[in-house]
Amino acid sequence: MSTTRYTHGHSDAVLRSHAWRTVENSAEYLIDDLAPGLDVLDVGCGPGTITVDLARRVSPGGRAVGIDTSYEVLMKASELAAVSGIDNVIFEPADVMALPFASSSFDIVHAHQVLQHLQDPVGALREMVRVLRPGGVLAVRDADYGAMAWFPELAGLEEWRQLYDRVARASGGQPDAGRRLLAWVLAAGFEAGDVDVTASTWCFADRDSREWWASTWADRVRSSGVAERALALGLATREELDQLAEVWIEWGAQDSALFLVPHTEVRARK
Repeated sequence: MSTTRYTHGHSDAVLRSHAWRTVENSAEYLIDDLAPGLDVLDVGCGPGTITVDLARRVSPGGRAVGIDTSYEVLMKASELAAVSGIDNVIFEPADVMALPFASSSFDIVHAHQVLQHLQDPVGALREMVRVLRPGGVLAVRDADYGAMAWFPELAGLEEWRQLYDRVARASGGQPDAGRRLLAWVLAAGFEAGDVDVTASTWCFADRDSREWWASTWADRVRSSGVAERALALGLATREELDQLAEVWIEWGAQDSALFLVPHTEVRARK
């Protein structure tokens, strides 16, 4: 990750969104592979909610290791583990392009919404495979911004998507990673017969979920890595960002509002 700027950053709005994630809502495709005694690496763990959930599911006898490049977010993850009473999980700083682990160290290597931010996703996958034990499972899941859909079709939300696309690409990422995930995994050395591909969707349609989703994105548009990069690159003014944030609030206040976030999920066995 050292060669790529993390587009979102770690503002409160971003962490509020990431802390919502669990195995059930963000890694359900992996549940059948989780069992007591397994060692799991969670790449790009963020505030650790998925990692702690993974640790619960491999206990007793197993462990979960969460890595990220931000010391601040790793501290939050460690605090979550302590409060949750989970003692078979550790968090440490690491770069996915040069993992500080011996080859064949983990039974499962998992990455959620990580590859979309990397300049070299195939190289990252090869490094993840290096630390995977023979017979182990690589599990990666990424969204596809170009395939996101919403209603009402407010023009400002399409402007938001186009701005995010430009910011993400300028930062070295690929916002439409979901549709490319299978190709990347195959390019990393897997055979098609060793790979399972599924898809799942986050759907924000009830009042609480859509208002939460709208508020997190309104805050991200105003103050996050996305906003900072948009301003620094001259892709938007502060006034334009404020206008996009207001569009999000307008969308979230409507009873007919619905937002779909499609994800591709790939499980590959070494």
